[in-house]
Amino acid sequence: MSSERKVRVRFAPSPTGGLHLGGVRTALFNYLYARKHQGDFILRVEDTDQTRFVAGAEEYINECLAWCGLVPDESPIKGGAFGPYRQSERKPSYRQFAEQLIENGRAYYAFDTAEELDEQRKEQPNFRYSHENRLKLRNSLSLSKEDTQVLLSKGTPHTIRIKVPTDETVSFTDMIRGQVSFETNLIDDKVLLKADGMPTYHLAVVVDDKAMEISHVFRGEEWLPSAPVHILLWEYLGWNEQMPQWAHLPLILKPDGNGKLSKRDGDRLGFPVYAMNWKDAQAEKETIGFREMGFLPEAFVNMLGVLGWNDGTEQELFSLQELIEKFSVERISKAGAKFDFEKAKWFNHEWIKKTSNEALLPQIREVLTSHQVTNVADDYIVQVLGAVKERLTFVSDFWEQASFFFVRPENYDLGAVKPKWSAEKTTFFNHVNLEFGKFDSWDAVALESFFKGAIQESGMKMGELMMPFRIMLVGGKFGPDVFQIVSLLGKEEVVARVNKALIAFTAE
Repeated sequence: MSSERKVRVRFAPSPTGGLHLGGVRTALFNYLYARKHQGDFILRVEDTDQTRFVAGAEEYINECLAWCGLVPDESPIKGGAFGPYRQSERKPSYRQFAEQLIENGRAYYAFDTAEELDEQRKEQPNFRYSHENRLKLRNSLSLSKEDTQVLLSKGTPHTIRIKVPTDETVSFTDMIRGQVSFETNLIDDKVLLKADGMPTYHLAVVVDDKAMEISHVFRGEEWLPSAPVHILLWEYLGWNEQMPQWAHLPLILKPDGNGKLSKRDGDRLGFPVYAMNWKDAQAEKETIGFREMGFLPEAFVNMLGVLGWNDGTEQELFSLQELIEKFSVERISKAGAKFDFEKAKWFNHEWIKKTSNEALLPQIREVLTSHQVTNVADDYIVQVLGAVKERLTFVSDFWEQASFFFVRPENYDLGAVKPKWSAEKTTFFNHVNLEFGKFDSWDAVALESFFKGAIQESGMKMGELMMPFRIMLVGGKFGPDVFQIVSLLGKEEVVARVNKALIAFTAE
């Protein structure tokens, strides 16, 4: 491949369901490589398998990429010079290449019916259509030219299969794995064109990558067994010089045991595997996504970026721009990377801390609205968020950590207070509350100084009074610094809460 060739990469999902985090990572690595090399990132929707097509899935893919900040340069909705960007709209372009392969002796018509092939599978559990049995099956290699022509002229349903050569080795250099070789005797004659005229992945991906001038292909390791068929097609179609460079990404593995991470693992272990909520219309079941669970897109992208890649340092937190700057294929691991949900949550916690309170405000408002809290000033929410931010793993944790800033507690942890409550403490809090009402400047430092001075004068211990004071304000033994809470709640609210709590603390 010429060194002058422009970098053009593509993310090519099928619109068949939710977007698995492995798929998003493939999109991310494509995006990073394109941006690092001033290239183009293309979204191509591979919708040739109409039996698995799911309405709404393409829109879902677009929304996922937008949420992650991975905006394609060309796509079905953006367009470009290499469209159309849906494979189903490119249907007329595939048959000519399949026919060209037949003319060159590199492919053949196969007239076997689905029932006939099922019979073969029953007789041979490991049945595969290949050089070993192709002459015993019903195709243009085993039939005469005349018989083949008669079947074609009658419109007999047929597929077109690649004729994989025998006793050859297909080798290529993978950007991640180095030299990779396959023995052709172990490869079956894949279907290239289905009976409905639609191409299979094998033909479509090669034709489209050539037409779209794709320079580099980043795809999951699960596609590695298909690579020799694709290499042969590039060669047989006479496109060797334009063939892209290949990079097969390591699998994302389940946290426990071995094997590729699946939705079942997420269901079993209680974490999402889809980028966003996905509703299965047939099952009438919605599967929660990372976005709806409360992950920030920055944290989700960061987590995926270091899943099977590192920059060679101890750094773990990367913005999308930093990932672009530091990304290199040489640092992608060959081995699979285990998914660790606790680590994913850590990334989210760290990104919540890194993100400005103002930037988080819209999401925090959504949390408040879901609890019927509205008409609260932005400035107050921002200050409250600053007080509890360090305690948030998800944005949705805000209510649990900060609800008392917006709603006066209805219940108190009386078990922590009443056994040691006394008339002396009631007197102390009545006095302190009266003095609170006289404060002109409601300042946390001044309030704390006054409160601690009052404790000293009372002769009681700090712990005896500080903990009940916290429970008066928030209902339990939690929350940020007590005087930060006092300062934010304001004089009238603090006085009202202390009075209300004293009634509960002194009740029989």
